[in-house]
Amino acid sequence: MIRLEKFDVIIVGSGLAGLTTALELSEDGKTVAVLEKHKVIGGRTSSWDEDGMIVESGFHRHIGYYEELPKILKKVGVEVDDIVQWEEQIDVRIKGSKNKASFGISPVFGPIDTIKGIIGNNDILSPKDKFSLIAFFTNGFLEIVKNPEKLDKYNVREFAEKYEVSENALHYVVIPLSAGIFFLPPERYSAKVFFGLFLPGIPRFYKLRIGAYLGGMTEVLAKPLAKHIVKNNGIIKTDINVKGLILDEDMVKGVKLEDGSEIFAKHVVVATNLGGAKEILRGHFLNHPSFENLFALPTMPAVTIQMEFEKPILPVDRTTFGPLTSLASFAEQSRSTFTHVPGRLSVILTPPEKFLDMNHDEILKHVQKDGRELGLDLESGLMNYRVVSHPEDFHSLEPGNDHLRPDQKTPIEGLVLAGDYTRQPYFATMEGAVRSGLYAAKIVLEE
Repeated sequence: MIRLEKFDVIIVGSGLAGLTTALELSEDGKTVAVLEKHKVIGGRTSSWDEDGMIVESGFHRHIGYYEELPKILKKVGVEVDDIVQWEEQIDVRIKGSKNKASFGISPVFGPIDTIKGIIGNNDILSPKDKFSLIAFFTNGFLEIVKNPEKLDKYNVREFAEKYEVSENALHYVVIPLSAGIFFLPPERYSAKVFFGLFLPGIPRFYKLRIGAYLGGMTEVLAKPLAKHIVKNNGIIKTDINVKGLILDEDMVKGVKLEDGSEIFAKHVVVATNLGGAKEILRGHFLNHPSFENLFALPTMPAVTIQMEFEKPILPVDRTTFGPLTSLASFAEQSRSTFTHVPGRLSVILTPPEKFLDMNHDEILKHVQKDGRELGLDLESGLMNYRVVSHPEDFHSLEPGNDHLRPDQKTPIEGLVLAGDYTRQPYFATMEGAVRSGLYAAKIVLEE
């Protein structure tokens, strides 16, 4: 069947990049159609019912210094303060004991906790350990401003060794801030990405804190945006698998669907993750010089385990890190995101490749064993669990890859890219996805 619909813009992917693009264009009066491959909208910020258990695409947090994401939400009537529970502290669990270190991360909203974190925790981090971090952070932030490409030649461990960071400081500060956020060990984590993630927060340090979302990501983020797009006469369709583009003399005219039908448009914005973009573009531009970087940019996976218990595992819902274990970062969520169950723990696993092909029961046992190392009982009272795997969830954040991130504006008339893997100031974050969506809409409107 041939579909004869004609739109101003087709947007492939309903993550934050695609929804932001659609919102901006529909606000400008353009006719837009958002096509989503999966059954729910939200992309990497989605949630759904999986065989009776509510799960999410990952373990998500809102960073207080984000600028464009709050603006986009406000545009559709959502205030960030109404959909997050703010945290002014993070915890670092110590392998081999029940001890933990708590660090204040909000110098304005939680100044006392911030000071306590710096001068306290001396049983875990000695003053010498803390002092060893000064040169590391000072030179890292100087390099990311002056010579970021040079910084991308180092991994985090190499850069830490260059400035003689102590092993304790590496394990209980640097690794939580690297592997705990993007689940790569410091040996594989680009120093440019590490410092680039935190750089935007320096001029906005007064906004710094972490927000736990008060509900599933599809509910609190994607649906309010989608509702506004539909209100602007946009169309959003799920379970639609785009297999390729319609080309006419190097001009994009629409998309081809898996069922053989076609939908036409003046512009197509590919707003999938990097793996999805490669799949759609491969048949047309694999050998095109302008797409060489995109196809050369590696992807990396993400794996989480999400567990329900008869009671909370942790005394507070707070972002927690488990360095030297497979539990990169995790949090109790029964008082914030998933209040319908008595206990809920979501865990990002590291390194993710190790768990991609592992039997889910084996993953559970592995996590329970590492949980014991951190003083956590993840066996008693376990009611349910799910493993959520994404083989190509992010673009690779390993050294030497950042220069491969593609521009959003392509040389192909009618084709625009969006997604946090594209060349914009943020690395693989919700803020980066939104910014790419804003710029994609701008490109379309200028053309």
